[in-house]
Formats: sequence, structure tokens, C-alpha cells
Amino acid sequence: MGASGENNMNTSGLDKFGAYQKALELFDQVVGGMEMLGRNPLCDRMVSQQMASADSICANIEEGYGRESSREYRQFLVIARGSARETQGRYRRFRHWLPAELVQKRASLCEEIINILSATINRLGDRPRPAS
Repeated sequence: MGASGENNMNTSGLDKFGAYQKALELFDQVVGGMEMLGRNPLCDRMVSQQMASADSICANIEEGYGRESSREYRQFLVIARGSARETQGRYRRFRHWLPAELVQKRASLCEEIINILSATINRLGDRPRPAS
């Protein structure tokens, strides 16, 4: 870990992918935001699911990036997009316990990720993936 607490792993082109950058940012925000809900027994299950779905966005982008074909990469981006929608929807349900401004900001970040993933999925189609 670096001085700022960030991992200095080099993942080449992956770190330049906007959806991945935003997914990492979202995960950090989920970690920070879920702490305030962790003491509410009504939210226990939702908190763990929110952590898992936010992690799934990052993990599926990473796994897809490591695949050999555009078709496989595209499929993992589709899965990541589904996890982003799940995370976004759960934030909307957290409106009962979280401040409205926080819910809106996080849902908007999810929407940005969804839009980037959708554009990338459409762009990839079934074309061969360029070497990174």
C-alpha cells in the first residue's frame, strides 16, 4: 500500500477505464456509508448485500478484462452493469435510513457507471478485442 493507503498495483489499461475508476470510487463510498447502517439490525442483510453488489461491479470488470475474447469481456461487463443496477436500486431503498442527498449522489454515480458500461458493451458488439 502506498502512503495514501491506495494499492499501487499496475493493471495497465484497466485503470484507465472510466467505469472501473468509478466502480472503485463507489465501492469506497459504500464501505464508508454502510458503517452508519451497521448498527441498525433492520439493515444487516441489506448492508452485506450492498457491499457484495458494489464489489461485484469491480470484480466482474476485472475478470472480464482478463478474458481472451471481446465476447467474454462483454458478458462480464453485462454482469457488472446488472450489479450496478442492483446497487443503485438498493440505495433508493436505503432512503429510509440514509440522507436523501447521499442516496441521490450514490444513485447518480451508479447511473454514470451503468452508462459507461452500456456504451462499452454496445461498442464491443462481437468484434475481436484489441490487445491491451
